Amino acid sequence: MSVKVRIPTQLRSLTGGAGEVTLEGSTLSEVLSALDAAHPGFAGRLFDDDGSLRRFVNVFVADEDVRFLQGLSTPVGEGQTVSIVPAVAGG
Repeated sequence: MSVKVRIPTQLRSLTGGAGEVTLEGSTLSEVLSALDAAHPGFAGRLFDDDGSLRRFVNVFVADEDVRFLQGLSTPVGEGQTVSIVPAVAGG
């Protein structure tokens, strides 16, 4: 399934400056694995040592936070968009 992945500015150096890439996958895990295979370096930025998404990385499938869906097992349909959004802190 062809899926669009939106890349935040902080990680665009890994995609040669591209703000969006198209990949294949039917679950979030498959899509993020394809992202790292096509653009090495993403796994280290997105996943902790246990293979879970880092706490400061928010991922959305079709504008829904995957933490409230099925996490990395969240299904991703044809043409849907996955957005990677780093947490913002400050005050």
